[in-house]
Amino acid sequence: MNNNEKNPLLRLKEIAAILRAPDGCPWDREQNFTSLKPYLIEEAYEVIDAIDKGDMKDFREELGDLLYQVYAHAQIADEQSLFTVEDVAQGIVDKLIRRHPHVFGDENINDSKGVKDRWEKIKKEEKDGRRSVLAGIPRHLPALTMAYRVQEKVSHVGFDWEKIDDAVKKIDEELEEFKEAVSNNSTEAMKDEAGDILFSIVNVLRFSGIDPEDALRGTVNKFIKRFAHIESVSAEQGRSINSMTLEEMDKLWEEAKKKAL
Repeated sequence: MNNNEKNPLLRLKEIAAILRAPDGCPWDREQNFTSLKPYLIEEAYEVIDAIDKGDMKDFREELGDLLYQVYAHAQIADEQSLFTVEDVAQGIVDKLIRRHPHVFGDENINDSKGVKDRWEKIKKEEKDGRRSVLAGIPRHLPALTMAYRVQEKVSHVGFDWEKIDDAVKKIDEELEEFKEAVSNNSTEAMKDEAGDILFSIVNVLRFSGIDPEDALRGTVNKFIKRFAHIESVSAEQGRSINSMTLEEMDKLWEEAKKKAL
């Protein structure tokens, strides 16, 4: 069997090793767990971007880039006799089986909420040294996602609003406190209350099953498209956007909205 006929996962493992070999790639040989962190994060976000664009060819390619990051890290670990990529795969296989007793065992769970609650309970039992319900949430998560995960975690132990209306009222309460901070011209209080507002909004979104990162990303992308329309029209008119008045830009903004941009 030649290299081209091998299982692609096995071939990828070989390539990761070849790139790190003495006669391999100088750049790859210099990398370590820490130096590869930015690329791991970048590749994950490129996967998300491909999903949002609905481009399946790009999606497949970006998943490949992300998969290689797993193999690259595992190769470095293998060189240090820490673990292998097979250990990584076996670990997740065992974990998925263990955390799905309703699929691989004899437990009966019929809804997704029950699955999530059971998952969190099993997870907490696995982490012997972790007493906090919130232990294990990555500190480098984007703030909105981190807020969502924190709220989700505590909700599994009953620390939650009874209904979404109560969560919505909390936004109103925090907004009034923010207005008070503004009127007092207190920057520190404004920062604190702004965080409370965002946290409360995330809570309402969680009740509705809406990912806050997706919601904000959608709004940002919408803003970019509408502002691009303003820039496009200004270019067509042979004008610099800097020469436009706010009223002119507002008019074009509303025009973009009507075009559903």
